[in-house]
Amino acid sequence: MTAIALRLENGPIDEAFFTALDDQLKSTPHLLAEAPMVLDFANVPQGLDPDEFRHLVDQLRQRKVRVFGVENADARQQETASELGLIQVQVGRDAPLPRDRSTGRSKADRLLPPDNKVLTRPVRSGQIVVAERGDLTVIGPVSSGAELAASGSIHVYGPLRGRAIAGVHGDETARIFCHSLNAELLAIAGLYRTSESIDDGLRNRSVQVFLDKDKLCMEALG
Repeated sequence: MTAIALRLENGPIDEAFFTALDDQLKSTPHLLAEAPMVLDFANVPQGLDPDEFRHLVDQLRQRKVRVFGVENADARQQETASELGLIQVQVGRDAPLPRDRSTGRSKADRLLPPDNKVLTRPVRSGQIVVAERGDLTVIGPVSSGAELAASGSIHVYGPLRGRAIAGVHGDETARIFCHSLNAELLAIAGLYRTSESIDDGLRNRSVQVFLDKDKLCMEALG
């Protein structure tokens, strides 16, 4: 499961904190709205006062952020978390395999043949389609609420209204192509744009998305 971690720092969780949170939610609603979240206490060795902890969780839930767990919590934090229905999340940290700088793939991955995936049917809301070792091609529409992910490039021969995430293993040469752009989120190798940051002049047009000097670029085709 993929979740967002909110790493707390020492200091008061005051109105300025919640104002900054509201600004972030407004700027990236498709990324954070109703997103599963874990509270990380690694940088708060003294912990939060239980009442402050409860207030934080209540405020996050009021903003439709789905807090479900904690990590790096001490005994007192775990006790409060349990009262709030939060679970203790154990995060494993396996040693990474050596990676190819040009593609972001591990050496083990490069020994496997490419496994490009082609879909000839619509991708509906709530569906997630993944091409773990290659490109992903969809011949048809991708609905709002659907998600495409590929280690390589993504090609959509139809309207793209959901999320498209290319280069998921760090391949900065990956691209996204679509016939009609109305995406909720576009990402390549960790850099992303949400719907609100897409130029109106590119909507409903054939577009390619690519990286250029650590910047996510978009341009019309044809």
